[in-house]
Amino acid sequence: MPTQSTDFEDLNKPHKETLLVVEDEDLARRNLIHILTREGYDVIGAESGEKAVALLKQRPFDLVITDFKMGRVDGLQVLEKSKALQPMVEVIIITGYATVDLAVKSMKDGAFYYIAKPYKIDQVRKVVSEALIKRRLRLENQRLREELQRNRPMPALIGKSPAMEKIRETIRQVAPSDTNILILGESGTGKEVVAKAIHLLSNRQSKRFVAFNCGSFTEELMANELFGHEKGAFTGADREHAGLFEVANGGTVFLDEIGDMPLTMQIKLLRVMQERELLRVGGVNPVEVNVRFLAATHRDLHEDARSGQFRQDLYYRLNVITIHIPPLTERREDIPLLAQRFLARIAGEMQKEIHTMDAEVLDLLDQYSWPGNVRELENVVERAVALATTSTIGVQQLPDHIRNLTIETYRRSGDSIPTLEEQEKHYIEWVLKKTDGNKTQAAKIMGIDRVSLWRKLKRYGYNEN
Repeated sequence: MPTQSTDFEDLNKPHKETLLVVEDEDLARRNLIHILTREGYDVIGAESGEKAVALLKQRPFDLVITDFKMGRVDGLQVLEKSKALQPMVEVIIITGYATVDLAVKSMKDGAFYYIAKPYKIDQVRKVVSEALIKRRLRLENQRLREELQRNRPMPALIGKSPAMEKIRETIRQVAPSDTNILILGESGTGKEVVAKAIHLLSNRQSKRFVAFNCGSFTEELMANELFGHEKGAFTGADREHAGLFEVANGGTVFLDEIGDMPLTMQIKLLRVMQERELLRVGGVNPVEVNVRFLAATHRDLHEDARSGQFRQDLYYRLNVITIHIPPLTERREDIPLLAQRFLARIAGEMQKEIHTMDAEVLDLLDQYSWPGNVRELENVVERAVALATTSTIGVQQLPDHIRNLTIETYRRSGDSIPTLEEQEKHYIEWVLKKTDGNKTQAAKIMGIDRVSLWRKLKRYGYNEN
């Protein structure tokens, strides 16, 4: 039993607390209601467990005091229903059938305390007071956690542009929920950074965050990595292996490039999302998993679902909430902030005393089309730090295709201003010309993978002849 009933007497009651007294003996119920009403509580009586459950469905209570031995719905059932309907409510069980087993059972099921009949009035007052103090503390802790959640700084999301502010606000709104989220954006825009921010601001933050790129594995390896395998499932499987879904149990799974997942794997993923269980490769017994799914892609999943390249049912499961990350060219005001942050981090890692960039460097970074987005910017800064011999990054540390930007990439005849798409198309053609059509080398220069380059070429109708 709690032993220090006066330790928290300075915690003022935030409101007139409401108590529910459940007792099928009329005299005992009326006496208890009278005692507690005189203590200043708002007390409501219920003559049966069924009546108590009905009241719990209708209005909130701070504390439930219930007799154990009643008709069809006894005290333990009232306890169970109270916790299910109102998780923050405290419950005290009173009974004349006092046994150690019953006391242990009621406390294990969430009762605050167990009082045996005949009880003393002072004992009831004391236990009720302590139960309500505990509830106030729990409510205050919950309020503080929610306030901290609302005001917690956004991890790793750099930028002051309106687009980034909108993304940060969306993340704060959706992170505490358990809904699935689809993150859209070009390669290199920072989709995994957004996913990590969602996880760190979620109720699963103390559990694992696991990221998996669906475009980097064959179907067989993907099944093994995600679902795991049983011992003897295939040659070389000399022990059982837990997949990433099991490893992340209770946490968050981020599926990058979800649009590249084979259709057969999509069916298996859908089952995990619907049933919250999986079968390991070679297994017959389901394994329960509880994870939140975040997915990302640069593809138009809506169009892929419409054309049959992506399962519609999985698309609707994933696309509960969508966050779109704009390309770097649509938030140019963030470029100096990102560049300076990368400079500080990379210079520290390389143990170099480099703190600033020339104004001309920042001007060129602002003009460049950034087909590889934030990832390409990071690569450019890393290269510059590696080559720098002074405390300031100069133009000479930039790659040729950025140094020569105003001469070879952006010069146009006439006064018309090219669109971003025209700039990107012209830039890709220029890089391919400089690399003699070597797509692998061109993709590396642009900071994107070869598949992304191939898609851009296809979109622009590039002719190799």
